[in-house]
Amino acid sequence: MAEWVYPLGSASDGAWQVSLGAHDSALAVDGWAHTGIKVAELAPGASISLAAAGEERIVVPLTGAFEATVDGDTYPLRGRASVFAGPSDVLYTGIGKAVEISSPQGGRVAVALAPAKAAYPTRLIRAEETPLELRGAGNCSRQVHNFGTPAALEADRFIVCEVITPAGNWSSYPPHKHDEEKEGETNLEEIYYFETRLAPGSPVGAGNAGAADVAGQDPVGYARVYASDERPIDVSAEVRTGDVVLVPHGWHGPAMAAPGYDLYYLNVMAGPGRVREWLISDDPHHGWIRSTWDAQAVDPRLPFTS
Repeated sequence: MAEWVYPLGSASDGAWQVSLGAHDSALAVDGWAHTGIKVAELAPGASISLAAAGEERIVVPLTGAFEATVDGDTYPLRGRASVFAGPSDVLYTGIGKAVEISSPQGGRVAVALAPAKAAYPTRLIRAEETPLELRGAGNCSRQVHNFGTPAALEADRFIVCEVITPAGNWSSYPPHKHDEEKEGETNLEEIYYFETRLAPGSPVGAGNAGAADVAGQDPVGYARVYASDERPIDVSAEVRTGDVVLVPHGWHGPAMAAPGYDLYYLNVMAGPGRVREWLISDDPHHGWIRSTWDAQAVDPRLPFTS
């Protein structure tokens, strides 16, 4: 299922390391219509821009601090040392607005997007305003930054959040789906943009955790998507920093953080349904796992902060 997995560099477009699903993406994905993502690495003092289009966007600093200019107003985005250092400021731009993004010191930035029609105001969401959720328990514990969910942000189509999974844990688990419009479920495409790192305290490369390649190490995670109905899909992907997995339909999960390596992913969801809501169905073979969490503590490594 190569059309659903994009290792770093395979979906690049000019200055963008990743460009999928946007109005100007050179790479077209058959059947993909409701979500998009762009990622760029900016040198100190460099900038990158997006033209006005019929898509709503959230600018998400991944590494470093940025400034984003919309309608002549410049918004400082206090960034972070890495995606594992807690929430960052993010900027919702609304629709039909050109955006210029710059970074005095350089860094990596993502833009989550979705085709949209209804206009909502530009909004800066500060890191301290971001709802931080510790989801699951035991080795299913993970940290969720819910800055772009319906409860936190007025928007037209998309639902955006980021998830941090400590080394050895499973997230997006139990396997679930949101590929039908029915009672208790909404039909949403989903993007996973991944980053990985050597876990702090690891005996190899101690003191350098967070580097992409420390002492020959290869921070890696895994992602699984499989069919929920007659539509075929079968993804078992090894993922690293900069990789993207698309979920058009089907059961998805787990997203696994391999022992020794922390896992991050940025989620972008949207669909054709009338309601902007994340309603899911668990795979009935595995949904019982949720009932075990009440008797377990949340992983004491969480939350990850700066």
